[in-house]
Amino acid sequence: MPTPSAVPKKGAPGVGGQEFADVKVYRVERCLAELAYQRAIMNLKDTDAKTRGEGGSESIRDRVLSAAFAAFTEHGFTQASTLEIATRAKVSKRELYSLFGNKQQVLLACIAQRAKRMRLPVDWPVPSRRADLGVGLASFGSVLLHEISDPDVITVYRLAMSEADRSPEVAQALQSYGRDAARKALLEILERAWLAGLLPHADQGRMVAHFMSLLLGDMVMSLALGVAKRPGAPEIRRRASEAVDAFLRIYPEGGGAPDAAPRARRRRKSG
Repeated sequence: MPTPSAVPKKGAPGVGGQEFADVKVYRVERCLAELAYQRAIMNLKDTDAKTRGEGGSESIRDRVLSAAFAAFTEHGFTQASTLEIATRAKVSKRELYSLFGNKQQVLLACIAQRAKRMRLPVDWPVPSRRADLGVGLASFGSVLLHEISDPDVITVYRLAMSEADRSPEVAQALQSYGRDAARKALLEILERAWLAGLLPHADQGRMVAHFMSLLLGDMVMSLALGVAKRPGAPEIRRRASEAVDAFLRIYPEGGGAPDAAPRARRRRKSG
């Protein structure tokens, strides 16, 4: 067993001291990423609780959407009738049609409601180091994987695919409320990093698509087809970490706009 004097000290010269510092930085970054991930998950849970109303009460609209989602999941869009939806929600068909013009509008509202779970809160400060950027991207990726692999969200993807020919607006609603919102949040992170000089000058839209591809792969399709199981928390963090490592290797530091960061911050404060 090593004596206390044999343990490398912070700032000690030589390889041992450098290894000690590297390990310590790595552990701090992992801890920050874990805390950010847990905080984001708690924020999402609080948001879900608020949407259900005080004391968990549901409005008539909420009851109709819950009943419709269950009916669509069990029978598919075509076979689920408005009568069954109204019966499940304990409302009259007249009340249902006063809220939604037709069954298709009910389905669109169901998709919008669940796809909003992919609208991730992005409150990371402007990164000043690549390590900060890595922590932010890993936390973003972990939360996105957690939400997009939720069974309800995967069911929405199945509904959109089943209605692709008859009702293309269903897929458009999923794209608008879910995928586009997540990509917009990621774009904001990358823009902040570019302004801080942490990313090269490149097509940021392409960078967003590249990161999403590294992060998601074919996971959504595999879950929708039922050939894969939802990943657990350790697998989610592993996937996010590997995606970030690969992304940062492809897009090295430098070539950004470091002088633009103070100006961007001043514009936000003055606005």
